[in-house]
Amino acid sequence: MTEVLPHLRRSDARDNHDRILEAARAIFAADGLAVPMREVARRADVGPATLYRHFPTKEALATAAFADQIRACYTIVDEGLDDPDPWHGFTSVLEKLFELYARDRGFTAAFTAVFPHALDFAADRERAVKSIAELTRRAREAGHLRPDVELDDVILVLMAGGGIQAASPAARVAASRRFAALAIRGLRA
Repeated sequence: MTEVLPHLRRSDARDNHDRILEAARAIFAADGLAVPMREVARRADVGPATLYRHFPTKEALATAAFADQIRACYTIVDEGLDDPDPWHGFTSVLEKLFELYARDRGFTAAFTAVFPHALDFAADRERAVKSIAELTRRAREAGHLRPDVELDDVILVLMAGGGIQAASPAARVAASRRFAALAIRGLRA
């Protein structure tokens, strides 16, 4: 009788894991990914060894911490693709992604550049780029997007929207909405 039992974590290990992720999300959202791992451990009320046992690298921690945001990006882009109005789908994706980026500075950095070799983020970026290309194509073919706008232009606009700086999350959201409106007007045919 050598039946393999599933490996279950102890409840204290699960609690530590959850506290680390919660602390990482909060710190990364507020301050970006430059925050030292030791600070994440301190905020989670665990020792550095416990943090590294759960997440051996900052890349692993960021990947786990931003899983919900990745799903939110998928939902936003999928809703845009499902919209029967190509222009509305295109503009709603820009507006919602800018707001997501404004609310969570750490996610923006992780998703766009900081960890270019993270397998999960690379696959997610590839999926996002293909979807944005399809949204761009549809909006252009419907005659709403300027004919000279290419995918690289849209990616550049998204990157610029992710770089909005402001003193508070609320101010970043307001600035992201203004930037989205300006960008959309500039892209419209």
